[in-house]
Amino acid sequence: MMAADQALPGVPPSLSAKVVGSFAYLTVRDRLPTILTKVIDTIHRNKNKFFEEYGEEGIQAEKQTISLLSKLRNELQTDKPALELTDSLQDKESWNQYLHRLQGDQESVSWFKSPWLYMECYMYRRIQEALWLNPPISEYDVFNEGKTQSFFESQQAVMASCTYLEGINKNVEELSKSQLYEHFNKLLQVSLWGNKCDLSISAGQDNSQKASPIDSLDSLQPFILVNDSNMLWSTLMSAQRPRQSGKSTAGRVDIVLDNAGFELVTDLVLADFLVSSGLVHEVHFHGKCFPWFVSDVTANDFQWTIRQTMAANHKWMSKSGYRWQSYLKEGVWSYHDHPFWTQPHEFCDMAADAPDLYATLKRADLVLFKGDLNYRKLTGDREWDHTVGFDTALRGFGPAPLCSLRTLKANVQVGLQPGQGEKLTFQEPDWMTSGKYAVIQFYIPELEEQV
Repeated sequence: MMAADQALPGVPPSLSAKVVGSFAYLTVRDRLPTILTKVIDTIHRNKNKFFEEYGEEGIQAEKQTISLLSKLRNELQTDKPALELTDSLQDKESWNQYLHRLQGDQESVSWFKSPWLYMECYMYRRIQEALWLNPPISEYDVFNEGKTQSFFESQQAVMASCTYLEGINKNVEELSKSQLYEHFNKLLQVSLWGNKCDLSISAGQDNSQKASPIDSLDSLQPFILVNDSNMLWSTLMSAQRPRQSGKSTAGRVDIVLDNAGFELVTDLVLADFLVSSGLVHEVHFHGKCFPWFVSDVTANDFQWTIRQTMAANHKWMSKSGYRWQSYLKEGVWSYHDHPFWTQPHEFCDMAADAPDLYATLKRADLVLFKGDLNYRKLTGDREWDHTVGFDTALRGFGPAPLCSLRTLKANVQVGLQPGQGEKLTFQEPDWMTSGKYAVIQFYIPELEEQV
Protein backbone atom coordinates (compact mmCIF):
# COMPACT_ATOMS: atom_id res chain seq x y z
CA MET A 1 0.00 0.00 0.00
CA MET A 2 1.26 3.45 -0.96
CA ALA A 3 2.24 5.67 1.97
CA ALA A 4 -0.48 8.27 2.43
CA ASP A 5 1.63 11.31 1.61
CA GLN A 6 3.91 9.76 -0.98
CA ALA A 7 4.33 12.02 -4.00
CA LEU A 8 2.72 10.44 -7.05
CA PRO A 9 2.92 11.83 -10.58
CA GLY A 10 0.37 14.64 -10.83
CA VAL A 11 -0.75 14.25 -7.19
CA PRO A 12 0.07 17.28 -5.03
CA PRO A 13 1.33 16.97 -1.44
CA SER A 14 -1.00 16.82 1.55
CA LEU A 15 -1.95 20.01 3.34
CA SER A 16 0.03 20.25 6.57
CA ALA A 17 0.90 22.58 9.44
CA LYS A 18 4.42 22.92 8.02
CA VAL A 19 3.30 26.11 6.30
CA VAL A 20 3.35 28.77 9.03
CA GLY A 21 0.22 30.93 8.88
CA SER A 22 -1.77 28.41 6.82
CA PHE A 23 -5.20 27.26 8.01
CA ALA A 24 -3.72 23.83 8.82
CA TYR A 25 -1.00 25.52 10.92
CA LEU A 26 -3.52 27.70 12.80
CA THR A 27 -5.73 24.66 13.40
CA VAL A 28 -2.90 22.62 14.91
CA ARG A 29 -1.47 25.56 16.84
CA ASP A 30 -4.72 27.03 18.19
CA ARG A 31 -7.93 25.12 17.50
CA LEU A 32 -6.88 21.58 18.40
CA PRO A 33 -5.36 22.54 21.81
CA THR A 34 -8.55 24.54 22.54
CA ILE A 35 -10.68 21.47 21.79
CA LEU A 36 -8.47 19.28 23.99
CA THR A 37 -8.67 21.81 26.83
CA LYS A 38 -12.48 21.77 26.58
CA VAL A 39 -12.50 17.96 26.66
CA ILE A 40 -10.33 18.00 29.81
CA ASP A 41 -12.63 20.61 31.42
CA THR A 42 -15.74 18.58 30.52
CA ILE A 43 -14.36 15.42 32.12
CA HIS A 44 -13.31 17.36 35.22
CA ARG A 45 -16.73 19.04 35.53
CA ASN A 46 -18.40 15.62 35.47
CA LYS A 47 -16.25 14.27 38.29
CA ASN A 48 -19.21 14.18 40.72
CA LYS A 49 -21.35 12.34 38.17
CA PHE A 50 -18.63 9.70 37.77
CA PHE A 51 -18.39 9.40 41.55
CA GLU A 52 -22.18 8.98 41.93
CA GLU A 53 -22.24 6.30 39.23
CA TYR A 54 -19.02 4.41 39.92
CA GLY A 55 -17.73 5.56 43.33
CA GLU A 56 -14.00 5.88 43.88
CA GLU A 57 -13.30 3.97 40.66
CA GLY A 58 -15.01 6.74 38.70
CA ILE A 59 -12.84 9.43 40.33
CA GLN A 60 -9.70 7.42 39.60
CA ALA A 61 -10.71 6.98 35.95
CA GLU A 62 -11.40 10.72 35.65
CA LYS A 63 -7.92 11.58 37.00
CA GLN A 64 -6.12 9.10 34.75
CA THR A 65 -8.05 10.16 31.63
CA ILE A 66 -7.22 13.81 32.30
CA SER A 67 -3.58 12.88 32.81
CA LEU A 68 -3.44 11.10 29.40
CA LEU A 69 -5.21 13.99 27.65
CA SER A 70 -2.91 16.58 29.24
CA LYS A 71 0.05 14.54 28.00
CA LEU A 72 -1.52 14.45 24.51
CA ARG A 73 -1.96 18.24 24.56
CA ASN A 74 1.69 18.65 25.51
CA GLU A 75 2.79 16.32 22.69
CA LEU A 76 0.75 18.36 20.24
CA GLN A 77 2.03 21.75 21.38
CA THR A 78 5.68 20.62 21.35
CA ASP A 79 5.43 18.80 17.98
CA LYS A 80 6.29 15.38 19.39
CA PRO A 81 6.19 12.27 17.17
CA ALA A 82 2.89 10.40 16.83
CA LEU A 83 2.79 7.29 19.04
CA GLU A 84 1.27 3.89 18.39
CA LEU A 85 -2.12 3.22 19.98
CA THR A 86 -2.11 0.91 22.99
CA ASP A 87 -5.80 0.19 23.62
CA SER A 88 -7.74 -2.92 22.59
CA LEU A 89 -10.28 -1.35 20.22
CA GLN A 90 -10.89 -3.22 16.96
CA ASP A 91 -9.30 -0.54 14.79
CA LYS A 92 -6.02 -0.31 16.74
CA GLU A 93 -3.99 -2.44 14.30
CA SER A 94 -5.30 -0.58 11.29
CA TRP A 95 -4.30 2.76 12.87
CA ASN A 96 -0.83 1.51 13.79
CA GLN A 97 -0.28 0.11 10.29
CA TYR A 98 -1.27 3.46 8.82
CA LEU A 99 1.27 5.19 11.08
CA HIS A 100 3.98 2.80 9.84
CA ARG A 101 3.03 3.58 6.25
CA LEU A 102 3.48 7.28 6.95
CA GLN A 103 6.75 6.67 8.80
CA GLY A 104 8.10 4.86 5.74
CA ASP A 105 7.73 8.09 3.82
CA GLN A 106 9.23 10.59 6.28
CA GLU A 107 11.70 10.66 9.12
CA SER A 108 9.18 11.54 11.80
CA VAL A 109 5.39 11.72 11.89
CA SER A 110 4.59 14.69 14.10
CA TRP A 111 1.89 17.30 14.61
CA PHE A 112 3.32 20.19 12.61
CA LYS A 113 5.27 18.26 9.97
CA SER A 114 2.84 15.56 8.81
CA PRO A 115 -0.43 15.56 6.84
CA TRP A 116 -2.96 17.70 8.68
CA LEU A 117 -5.81 15.29 7.85
CA TYR A 118 -3.94 12.44 9.55
CA MET A 119 -2.89 14.44 12.63
CA GLU A 120 -6.38 15.86 13.21
CA CYS A 121 -8.00 12.41 12.93
CA TYR A 122 -5.24 11.02 15.17
CA MET A 123 -6.08 13.51 17.92
CA TYR A 124 -9.70 12.34 18.09
CA ARG A 125 -8.61 8.71 18.09
CA ARG A 126 -6.20 9.42 20.97
CA ILE A 127 -9.07 11.05 22.94
CA GLN A 128 -10.97 7.81 22.46
CA GLU A 129 -7.92 5.82 23.57
CA ALA A 130 -7.61 7.88 26.79
CA LEU A 131 -11.22 7.07 27.67
CA TRP A 132 -11.05 3.44 26.60
CA LEU A 133 -8.00 2.79 28.79
CA ASN A 134 -9.98 4.04 31.79
CA PRO A 135 -13.10 2.03 32.50
CA PRO A 136 -15.71 2.58 33.84
CA ILE A 137 -15.94 5.90 31.94
CA SER A 138 -14.86 4.39 28.59
CA GLU A 139 -18.27 4.95 26.96
CA TYR A 140 -18.54 8.60 28.05
CA ASP A 141 -19.15 11.01 25.13
CA VAL A 142 -17.03 14.08 25.91
CA PHE A 143 -18.82 16.05 23.15
CA ASN A 144 -22.39 15.16 24.10
CA GLU A 145 -23.15 18.41 25.97
CA GLY A 146 -22.32 20.55 22.93
CA LYS A 147 -24.32 18.36 20.54
CA THR A 148 -27.35 18.39 22.85
CA GLN A 149 -27.15 22.17 23.30
CA SER A 150 -26.88 22.70 19.53
CA PHE A 151 -30.06 20.65 18.99
CA PHE A 152 -32.12 22.53 21.59
CA GLU A 153 -30.88 25.95 20.50
CA SER A 154 -31.96 25.17 16.93
CA GLN A 155 -35.57 24.32 17.90
CA GLN A 156 -37.18 27.12 15.86
CA ALA A 157 -35.33 26.00 12.74
CA VAL A 158 -36.19 22.34 13.40
CA MET A 159 -39.89 23.22 13.80
CA ALA A 160 -39.84 25.27 10.59
CA SER A 161 -38.20 22.39 8.67
CA CYS A 162 -40.71 19.81 9.98
CA THR A 163 -43.64 22.14 9.26
CA TYR A 164 -42.44 22.61 5.67
CA LEU A 165 -42.04 18.83 5.32
CA GLU A 166 -45.60 18.18 6.61
CA GLY A 167 -46.90 20.73 4.10
CA ILE A 168 -45.34 18.69 1.28
CA ASN A 169 -46.46 15.33 2.69
CA LYS A 170 -50.12 16.41 2.91
CA ASN A 171 -50.54 16.44 -0.85
CA VAL A 172 -47.43 14.61 -2.05
CA GLU A 173 -49.53 12.34 -4.32
CA GLU A 174 -50.80 15.33 -6.32
CA LEU A 175 -47.43 16.99 -6.91
CA SER A 176 -46.17 17.28 -10.48
CA LYS A 177 -42.61 16.29 -11.38
CA SER A 178 -41.58 19.96 -11.55
CA GLN A 179 -43.08 20.65 -8.09
CA LEU A 180 -41.25 17.62 -6.70
CA TYR A 181 -38.02 18.93 -8.23
CA GLU A 182 -38.59 22.33 -6.61
CA HIS A 183 -39.11 20.77 -3.15
CA PHE A 184 -36.14 18.45 -3.68
CA ASN A 185 -33.94 21.44 -4.51
CA LYS A 186 -35.04 23.36 -1.44
CA LEU A 187 -34.54 20.47 0.99
CA LEU A 188 -31.20 19.60 -0.62
CA GLN A 189 -30.05 23.18 0.02
CA VAL A 190 -31.40 23.15 3.59
CA SER A 191 -29.30 20.00 4.17
CA LEU A 192 -26.33 21.72 2.49
CA TRP A 193 -26.50 24.85 4.66
CA GLY A 194 -27.24 22.73 7.75
CA ASN A 195 -23.54 21.87 7.43
CA LYS A 196 -22.68 25.36 8.72
CA CYS A 197 -23.51 24.09 12.24
CA ASP A 198 -20.14 22.48 12.90
CA LEU A 199 -18.82 22.50 16.45
CA SER A 200 -15.27 21.45 15.59
CA ILE A 201 -14.69 24.51 13.39
CA SER A 202 -15.95 26.78 16.17
CA ALA A 203 -13.95 24.75 18.73
CA GLY A 204 -17.21 23.96 20.53
CA GLN A 205 -18.65 27.51 20.62
CA ASP A 206 -22.41 27.93 20.01
CA ASN A 207 -23.04 27.36 16.33
CA SER A 208 -26.74 26.58 16.26
CA GLN A 209 -29.31 27.50 13.61
CA LYS A 210 -31.79 30.09 14.88
CA ALA A 211 -33.73 31.27 11.81
CA SER A 212 -36.02 29.33 9.49
CA PRO A 213 -33.70 27.69 6.95
CA ILE A 214 -36.30 27.75 4.15
CA ASP A 215 -36.60 31.56 4.30
CA SER A 216 -32.89 32.17 3.83
CA LEU A 217 -32.30 29.94 0.76
CA ASP A 218 -32.67 32.68 -1.88
CA SER A 219 -30.13 34.94 -0.18
CA LEU A 220 -27.65 32.03 0.11
CA GLN A 221 -27.95 30.97 -3.55
CA PRO A 222 -25.05 33.17 -4.82
CA PHE A 223 -22.66 31.48 -2.36
CA ILE A 224 -23.03 28.01 -3.92
CA LEU A 225 -19.86 27.85 -6.03
CA VAL A 226 -20.68 24.57 -7.80
CA ASN A 227 -24.30 23.45 -8.07
CA ASP A 228 -24.84 20.05 -9.69
CA SER A 229 -28.31 19.47 -8.18
CA ASN A 230 -29.87 18.89 -11.62
CA MET A 231 -27.47 15.93 -12.08
CA LEU A 232 -28.57 14.48 -8.75
CA TRP A 233 -32.19 14.78 -9.85
CA SER A 234 -31.41 13.00 -13.14
CA THR A 235 -29.69 10.21 -11.20
CA LEU A 236 -32.74 9.78 -8.94
CA MET A 237 -35.03 9.77 -11.98
CA SER A 238 -32.95 7.11 -13.74
CA ALA A 239 -33.00 4.96 -10.56
CA GLN A 240 -36.78 4.53 -11.00
CA ARG A 241 -36.95 0.95 -12.30
CA PRO A 242 -40.02 -0.52 -14.00
CA ARG A 243 -41.27 -3.79 -12.50
CA GLN A 244 -43.21 -6.60 -14.16
CA SER A 245 -46.36 -5.57 -12.29
CA GLY A 246 -46.35 -2.35 -14.29
CA LYS A 247 -45.40 -0.25 -11.23
CA SER A 248 -41.93 1.25 -10.91
CA THR A 249 -39.64 0.75 -7.95
CA ALA A 250 -37.40 3.55 -6.73
CA GLY A 251 -33.71 3.29 -5.88
CA ARG A 252 -31.57 3.56 -2.77
CA VAL A 253 -29.73 6.61 -1.42
CA ASP A 254 -26.91 6.41 1.13
CA ILE A 255 -26.12 9.48 3.25
CA VAL A 256 -22.69 9.65 4.87
CA LEU A 257 -23.53 11.90 7.82
CA ASP A 258 -21.52 14.74 9.33
CA ASN A 259 -22.78 16.77 12.32
CA ALA A 260 -25.39 15.98 14.95
CA GLY A 261 -27.82 18.70 16.04
CA PHE A 262 -29.58 20.79 13.42
CA GLU A 263 -27.60 19.38 10.48
CA LEU A 264 -28.74 15.83 11.26
CA VAL A 265 -32.37 17.03 11.34
CA THR A 266 -31.95 18.57 7.87
CA ASP A 267 -30.59 15.22 6.62
CA LEU A 268 -33.54 13.35 8.14
CA VAL A 269 -36.01 15.81 6.59
CA LEU A 270 -34.39 15.36 3.16
CA ALA A 271 -34.40 11.55 3.58
CA ASP A 272 -38.08 11.64 4.62
CA PHE A 273 -38.99 13.64 1.51
CA LEU A 274 -37.08 11.23 -0.74
CA VAL A 275 -39.05 8.30 0.69
CA SER A 276 -42.51 9.90 1.05
CA SER A 277 -42.35 11.30 -2.50
CA GLY A 278 -41.50 7.86 -3.88
CA LEU A 279 -38.16 9.08 -5.28
CA VAL A 280 -36.32 6.35 -3.34
CA HIS A 281 -37.45 3.21 -1.52
CA GLU A 282 -34.71 3.06 1.10
CA VAL A 283 -32.13 5.32 2.76
CA HIS A 284 -28.99 4.05 4.48
CA PHE A 285 -27.35 6.46 6.94
CA HIS A 286 -23.66 6.10 7.79
CA GLY A 287 -22.31 7.58 11.04
CA LYS A 288 -19.33 7.28 13.36
CA CYS A 289 -18.47 4.39 15.73
CA PHE A 290 -17.42 6.79 18.49
CA PRO A 291 -17.43 10.56 19.23
CA TRP A 292 -15.48 12.28 16.48
CA PHE A 293 -14.58 15.83 15.35
CA VAL A 294 -16.64 17.29 18.24
CA SER A 295 -20.09 17.17 16.65
CA ASP A 296 -20.19 14.15 14.31
CA VAL A 297 -23.17 11.79 14.51
CA THR A 298 -22.87 8.51 16.46
CA ALA A 299 -25.57 5.82 16.78
CA ASN A 300 -26.55 7.34 20.15
CA ASP A 301 -26.94 10.81 18.61
CA PHE A 302 -29.03 9.39 15.77
CA GLN A 303 -31.45 7.55 18.06
CA TRP A 304 -31.54 10.40 20.61
CA THR A 305 -32.44 12.96 17.91
CA ILE A 306 -35.38 10.88 16.69
CA ARG A 307 -36.61 10.34 20.27
CA GLN A 308 -36.36 14.09 21.00
CA THR A 309 -38.24 14.91 17.81
CA MET A 310 -41.01 12.44 18.75
CA ALA A 311 -41.26 13.95 22.25
CA ALA A 312 -41.40 17.57 21.02
CA ASN A 313 -44.32 19.72 22.12
CA HIS A 314 -44.94 20.72 18.50
CA LYS A 315 -47.46 18.92 16.32
CA TRP A 316 -45.46 18.64 13.08
CA MET A 317 -42.12 18.05 14.71
CA SER A 318 -43.53 15.21 16.80
CA LYS A 319 -45.35 13.74 13.80
CA SER A 320 -42.10 13.77 11.79
CA GLY A 321 -40.28 12.00 14.63
CA TYR A 322 -42.89 9.22 14.82
CA ARG A 323 -42.71 8.70 11.06
CA TRP A 324 -38.89 8.51 11.21
CA GLN A 325 -39.12 5.90 13.96
CA SER A 326 -41.51 3.84 11.81
CA TYR A 327 -39.14 4.09 8.81
CA LEU A 328 -36.43 2.55 10.99
CA LYS A 329 -38.73 -0.18 12.31
CA GLU A 330 -39.86 -1.07 8.79
CA GLY A 331 -36.29 -1.10 7.45
CA VAL A 332 -36.99 1.76 5.01
CA TRP A 333 -34.26 3.63 6.87
CA SER A 334 -31.22 2.03 8.46
CA TYR A 335 -28.22 3.34 10.40
CA HIS A 336 -24.74 1.84 9.99
CA ASP A 337 -21.29 2.61 11.29
CA HIS A 338 -17.95 1.25 10.15
CA PRO A 339 -14.44 1.75 11.58
CA PHE A 340 -13.27 3.21 8.26
CA TRP A 341 -15.20 6.46 8.85
CA THR A 342 -13.10 7.09 12.00
CA GLN A 343 -9.76 6.34 10.37
CA PRO A 344 -7.44 8.81 8.61
CA HIS A 345 -7.58 7.23 5.13
CA GLU A 346 -8.36 9.11 1.97
CA PHE A 347 -11.44 7.54 0.40
CA CYS A 348 -9.41 6.37 -2.61
CA ASP A 349 -7.99 3.77 -0.14
CA MET A 350 -11.44 2.40 0.72
CA ALA A 351 -11.65 -0.33 -1.93
CA ALA A 352 -8.34 -1.80 -0.67
CA ASP A 353 -8.61 -1.06 3.07
CA ALA A 354 -12.37 -1.50 3.66
CA PRO A 355 -13.66 -3.63 0.76
CA ASP A 356 -16.82 -4.55 2.70
CA LEU A 357 -17.79 -0.88 3.07
CA TYR A 358 -16.95 -0.18 -0.58
CA ALA A 359 -19.20 -3.08 -1.60
CA THR A 360 -22.03 -1.66 0.57
CA LEU A 361 -21.80 1.76 -1.11
CA LYS A 362 -21.75 0.12 -4.55
CA ARG A 363 -25.31 -1.04 -3.93
CA ALA A 364 -26.56 2.56 -3.69
CA ASP A 365 -27.96 4.51 -6.64
CA LEU A 366 -26.59 7.71 -5.12
CA VAL A 367 -24.26 8.44 -2.17
CA LEU A 368 -24.44 11.86 -0.50
CA PHE A 369 -21.31 12.83 1.45
CA LYS A 370 -22.09 15.51 3.99
CA GLY A 371 -19.63 18.10 5.18
CA ASP A 372 -16.08 19.25 5.18
CA LEU A 373 -14.18 16.26 6.59
CA ASN A 374 -15.80 13.95 4.02
CA TYR A 375 -14.75 16.39 1.28
CA ARG A 376 -11.20 16.45 2.59
CA LYS A 377 -11.12 12.65 2.51
CA LEU A 378 -12.75 12.49 -0.93
CA THR A 379 -10.05 14.77 -2.36
CA GLY A 380 -7.20 13.55 -0.12
CA ASP A 381 -6.88 16.99 1.55
CA ARG A 382 -4.16 17.97 -0.90
CA GLU A 383 -2.84 21.14 -2.49
CA TRP A 384 -4.99 20.74 -5.61
CA ASP A 385 -5.35 23.54 -8.09
CA HIS A 386 -8.93 24.86 -7.91
CA THR A 387 -9.58 24.02 -11.56
CA VAL A 388 -8.61 20.34 -11.25
CA GLY A 389 -11.69 18.18 -11.89
CA PHE A 390 -13.53 16.62 -8.94
CA ASP A 391 -13.14 13.26 -10.75
CA THR A 392 -9.32 13.70 -10.86
CA ALA A 393 -9.11 14.58 -7.14
CA LEU A 394 -11.15 11.46 -6.25
CA ARG A 395 -8.26 9.35 -7.62
CA GLY A 396 -10.36 6.36 -8.64
CA PHE A 397 -12.89 6.46 -5.80
CA GLY A 398 -16.34 5.88 -7.26
CA PRO A 399 -18.42 3.05 -5.81
CA ALA A 400 -21.61 4.71 -7.12
CA PRO A 401 -22.79 8.13 -8.35
CA LEU A 402 -21.79 10.44 -5.51
CA CYS A 403 -22.26 14.01 -4.40
CA SER A 404 -20.54 16.19 -1.83
CA LEU A 405 -22.80 18.61 0.08
CA ARG A 406 -20.31 20.84 1.83
CA THR A 407 -19.86 24.31 3.26
CA LEU A 408 -16.19 25.27 2.91
CA LYS A 409 -14.22 25.14 6.18
CA ALA A 410 -10.81 23.89 5.02
CA ASN A 411 -8.51 25.08 2.25
CA VAL A 412 -9.11 22.47 -0.39
CA GLN A 413 -11.56 23.04 -3.25
CA VAL A 414 -11.55 21.54 -6.75
CA GLY A 415 -13.81 21.69 -9.78
CA LEU A 416 -14.02 25.48 -10.07
CA GLN A 417 -14.10 27.50 -13.29
CA PRO A 418 -10.83 29.12 -14.47
CA GLY A 419 -10.28 32.34 -12.53
CA GLN A 420 -13.09 31.64 -10.01
CA GLY A 421 -10.72 30.76 -7.15
CA GLU A 422 -8.39 33.72 -7.86
CA LYS A 423 -11.32 36.14 -7.93
CA LEU A 424 -12.62 34.81 -4.60
CA THR A 425 -9.13 34.98 -3.04
CA PHE A 426 -8.83 38.61 -4.13
CA GLN A 427 -12.28 39.52 -2.75
CA GLU A 428 -12.22 37.38 0.42
CA PRO A 429 -8.88 35.80 1.37
CA ASP A 430 -10.59 33.40 3.83
CA TRP A 431 -13.31 32.17 1.41
CA MET A 432 -12.19 28.53 1.77
CA THR A 433 -12.43 28.45 5.56
CA SER A 434 -15.24 30.82 6.59
CA GLY A 435 -18.21 28.47 6.05
CA LYS A 436 -19.82 31.20 3.92
CA TYR A 437 -19.47 29.32 0.61
CA ALA A 438 -20.72 25.89 -0.37
CA VAL A 439 -20.72 23.25 -3.12
CA ILE A 440 -23.15 20.61 -4.38
CA GLN A 441 -20.53 18.67 -6.33
CA PHE A 442 -21.46 15.53 -8.26
CA TYR A 443 -19.52 12.69 -9.85
CA ILE A 444 -20.73 9.66 -11.75
CA PRO A 445 -18.19 6.87 -12.31
CA GLU A 446 -17.50 5.64 -15.84
CA LEU A 447 -19.68 8.32 -17.38
CA GLU A 448 -18.19 7.56 -20.82
CA GLU A 449 -19.65 4.06 -20.76
CA GLN A 450 -23.07 5.28 -19.69
CA VAL A 451 -23.49 8.04 -22.27
